[in-house]
Amino acid sequence: MAEIGRRNLLEVTRASSHGLYLGGGEHGDILLPGKFVPRGTGEGDKLDVFVYLDSEDRLVATTGRPLAMAGEFAGLEVVSWHPGMGAWLDWGLEKDLLLPIREQVGHVEPGDVVVVYIYVDQRSGRLVATMRLDRHLDLIEPRYGEGECVELVIAGETPLGYNAVVNHAHWGLLYRAEVGVALTAGQRLNGYVKTLRPDGKLDLCLDPSGYGRVKPLAQMILEQLEAAGGTLALDDKSPPEAVRDQFGASKKAFKQALGALYRERRITFDSPGIRLAGMEK
Repeated sequence: MAEIGRRNLLEVTRASSHGLYLGGGEHGDILLPGKFVPRGTGEGDKLDVFVYLDSEDRLVATTGRPLAMAGEFAGLEVVSWHPGMGAWLDWGLEKDLLLPIREQVGHVEPGDVVVVYIYVDQRSGRLVATMRLDRHLDLIEPRYGEGECVELVIAGETPLGYNAVVNHAHWGLLYRAEVGVALTAGQRLNGYVKTLRPDGKLDLCLDPSGYGRVKPLAQMILEQLEAAGGTLALDDKSPPEAVRDQFGASKKAFKQALGALYRERRITFDSPGIRLAGMEK
C-alpha cells in the first residue's frame, strides 16, 4: 500500500489524458500528473514517487523530491501567513506545507526559517508541520556507540552550543568548543556521538574522535595537494570556516592532521599555505 508523506515505488496501472495512474493498494489508483511523467514511461513500469494530498485534498503522486518527508525534522522557510490558518512553508513542492497556528512556538513571519517535524494529521489525512519537536522524539533511550556517525538537524543555539536532532529521533548537544564555526537552525550535517549522558541526551562532535579522524583527513589533504599541483592556500592559521568548507572538518582536526603529515615529512609550511615535501617554491 502506498504510504502518504513518503517516497514509494509504485507500478503504472493505466494512462489517461491527465497523466498516469499508479497502483496505490488500499488507496486505489493514484494520479501522477502528466508534467511529472518521465519520457517513455508506460503501463507496468515502476516509478519512485512521493505521495501526498493536493490543494483539493486528492491523493496525488509527484516525482519531485520534498526537502523532508513525514517522520522527519527539517528547517523550512516561511513563505506566507494566513490569519486563522497559520504559516505556509516551502518544502520543495508546488503545494506549500501548512504550519497550523496551534503548532507554532513563538511568532513566525515570511522569511523566517523554522525547524519543524512533518507528520500526517490523523483527522484530515493532510501533511502538516509542527514546531513542538519534543512530542515527536523517540522516548526510548538511545543506543549509539561512541564515535558512531549520525545525521544531525540543528534545532537552535544555546549558551553551551547547539541543540541538534539526531537521526530524526533524539536530542543531542554540540558544544561550542567542538564546532569552531557558526551553525544555523535547520542546517543538516553529519556528526559523531561523543558520549551518552545519564539524562538520555547525546553529546556530539563534528569529527570522529581520536587518531581515527586524523588519518583519513591527512589522506584527504594529500589528495587535494596532489590535485592542486602540490600546494594549498590553507594551513594551521586559516579561519575555521575555510577549513570546514574545504575539508568538512574542524580546525582542531585539521591542525592535528597537518601536524601528523609534517612529522612524517610529507608536507612543509609556506606560511601561508602548505606544500608537498620536496617541491620547490
